[in-house]
Amino acid sequence: MTVGIRHDDLRRRNRAMVIAAVRRAGRPSRTELAALTGLSHSTISAITYDLIAEGILAESPDAPVSLRRGRPQVGLHLNAGAAAVMTVVLSLNALSAVLIDYTGAAVCERTCRLDTATTARQDLIAACVEIVRQCLDDPTQAGRRVLRIALAVQGVADARAGSLLWSPITPHTDVPLADALERAFAVPATVENDCNMMAEALRWRDPRRHRGNFAAILLSRGIGMGLVLNGELFTGTRSSGSEFGHMIHRPGGALCRCGRRGCVEAYAGSYAIWRNARGIDETTPPTDIPDAEMALLAEAARARPGPERAAFARAGEALGYALGSLFALIDPVPVAIVGDGAGAFDLVEPALRGAIARTAGGQHAASIAFDTAADELQLIREGCAMRALTFIDHEIFAPGRTGLDGEDRQSSRMA
Repeated sequence: MTVGIRHDDLRRRNRAMVIAAVRRAGRPSRTELAALTGLSHSTISAITYDLIAEGILAESPDAPVSLRRGRPQVGLHLNAGAAAVMTVVLSLNALSAVLIDYTGAAVCERTCRLDTATTARQDLIAACVEIVRQCLDDPTQAGRRVLRIALAVQGVADARAGSLLWSPITPHTDVPLADALERAFAVPATVENDCNMMAEALRWRDPRRHRGNFAAILLSRGIGMGLVLNGELFTGTRSSGSEFGHMIHRPGGALCRCGRRGCVEAYAGSYAIWRNARGIDETTPPTDIPDAEMALLAEAARARPGPERAAFARAGEALGYALGSLFALIDPVPVAIVGDGAGAFDLVEPALRGAIARTAGGQHAASIAFDTAADELQLIREGCAMRALTFIDHEIFAPGRTGLDGEDRQSSRMA
């Protein structure tokens, strides 16, 4: 039995395919779009005509993209002014916001420092609202059509409620960040786990390498993971899905930034490596170690055997046992190491691989591929931006809508 496709659904699907192809390809011609999407040339012509008329696409003013005989091929590109999204990143003692145009380019940025551990609940919410307001009130950005706000945070996020459930950077729980942003700006907002957004960005940067199954591990002041399985970002039914850094490595062990004892982060986070290298008691409350201090620690570890090298090895062991346990459940996957700690991964990797090999998930430990990427903040921002922009592509522009009304905001968080 053949099931027919409604005309509206077919139109929406085809428009989504064209927009996605332009976003991926950059400045393809109509002929290239037909090849990329499998749609007929007449369908491509009709869809691109409408998208140009609606201000979503534009013809490139540059020279033709093809020098083959026949009619020159004119390139198409996303119209930067069609829409904009706001990305907000709340991390340990830092808050930043970047306004992103429809092509994915940053057009305005604001940053500030705040003591996340001591900032009052309402002040934390107010700071997130204020930094967005600063970008939107910038006179150079007048007229920007912001259709979505994506906030990434360290910790567990409730995507449905748009709230921060728990984070090691603040004592507050169930913080309704999305509601506050929506009330202030009448724009749909989401709250995302920062490591999930790193994984999202890696998929866009290199879709061939980061597709079916892979993990993005944050190795920095904190430890976290974004996990992609069968091409889909793994999330829980209510929460952001995984708190790799707060899996227990040694019950009752070293004090973690989250207040618990024995977490992976309590051995592999920057503060933990520094604490072990300096011979400080593992029950000493964690402190924020500057990047320069960690770089000096790595230099000392490379120069000679000693407590510095042992501290990095201990971090690798904690990470390896945790990864081995994960791989026992899902099979080994490629791993991207992200953050400041990526620069010292050479000191961590031997112990990490050795620990994996001693677990049930380590039967193929030697073949596990590790990549490194240092700039975690840029990846988090990119992930937020692409998640928000592709929502606009598929849920607003593909159906031919102009924006989201109030009834759509709650459901839009789950898209």
